[in-house]
Amino acid sequence: MPSPFPGMNPWLEHPEVWHDFHSAYLPLLRRQLARQVSPRYVVKIDENVYIHDEEADVQGRFRPDLGIIHRGTVASVRPAAGPIAAPVQLRLPVEDVERLPYLEIVDARGGELITVIELLSPTNKRRGDNRASYLAKRRAILAGDVNLVEIDLLRAHPPMPPADRPPCAYSALVVRRGRGSVAEFWPIGLRDPLPIIPVPLNEPDGDATLDLKAALDEAHDDAAYQYRIYDETPTPPLSPEEEAWARTFPPPAN
Repeated sequence: MPSPFPGMNPWLEHPEVWHDFHSAYLPLLRRQLARQVSPRYVVKIDENVYIHDEEADVQGRFRPDLGIIHRGTVASVRPAAGPIAAPVQLRLPVEDVERLPYLEIVDARGGELITVIELLSPTNKRRGDNRASYLAKRRAILAGDVNLVEIDLLRAHPPMPPADRPPCAYSALVVRRGRGSVAEFWPIGLRDPLPIIPVPLNEPDGDATLDLKAALDEAHDDAAYQYRIYDETPTPPLSPEEEAWARTFPPPAN
């Protein structure tokens, strides 16, 4: 079934739910776009790859390289007389690789990158190296004369700049190529419907559109979230007034 809320569903923001939702939501947005822009453009899913380790937070943003396996003649090796015990055993830092998908719209004829669509996550909103890495990517996109669409469906962590943005729970931002200092901005409240937003393409082509609520409803239905996410309270917590309002949209009984 679709999400019972008119806009963003605060239960989807829970850390144990968000990554699954994020991974499901992007392909649904891609499907919407592909139906509008093919075959003139190609819509791709790519990944921001973050490596977390236990001794330091994320160290930069990485793209994994393909390994090369050389298959040739293997010379015979005389076995050693016996195993040699290592004099010291060391404990290596534990690494956790997190992959966050995003969308690219590419010109099908020349391969030119036209638009990047990002769905923000706790990893790139939280203060620290992750956020700095994402903002550096954002600057590179705008400096590279590429359109940017940035969707923020999380109340947690500080919002992205600019600092004079209207206060809101959620937001969508569109920056058109050649206008890097001017952003179109949609402030979205907890009770507001999610908007249909434009996705810029190459001139003279008109904008494509993204129906954020339609994709959210489809992701909610595909994952059958109604059976497994509503036993907990929303995270981050809602105010008492907001929670009372949210409880007026009860999910089906489990």
